[in-house]
Amino acid sequence: MSQMIKVGMADLNICKSPNAITTLGLGSCIGIALYDPVTKIGGLAHIMLPDSTKIRNNSNIAKFADTGITELVKRMTRAGASKQRMVAKIAGGAKMFEVSGPDAIGSIGMKNAIASRMKLKELGIRLIAEDTGLNYGRTVELHCDTGQYYIKSVGRPLKII
Repeated sequence: MSQMIKVGMADLNICKSPNAITTLGLGSCIGIALYDPVTKIGGLAHIMLPDSTKIRNNSNIAKFADTGITELVKRMTRAGASKQRMVAKIAGGAKMFEVSGPDAIGSIGMKNAIASRMKLKELGIRLIAEDTGLNYGRTVELHCDTGQYYIKSVGRPLKII
């Protein structure tokens, strides 16, 4: 691996083999990795919220599942990836806090995961693997040479999907 590209919270970026791309500290957020296995172009979005239409100040398109995934596809296609070949892997969406009530912040992780799956389906991108839910944070890396998605969590073995 030659270079590790970092993606911040509510941010997104793309990368090409032999590089890898990472985002740290996914709690209720979702790390959405898109990958074209032929061109070996990958992309990663760190999604914080499910739906930009529900928020007034929504200028940061990377923050939301609906706009962030669309932008990631756009950037990857511009770089030479084919939308038809893209596959997706997602991680995160944890329930980090015990709170009661249907609209409690504790369910935001689940809502993020559902919104991400819906957007991928709408765009016709196959979701081939996921590691979502439960109650722990994750750090992810997409390795563009292989398309493998590494999921690291404190006190847990490395998971590769």
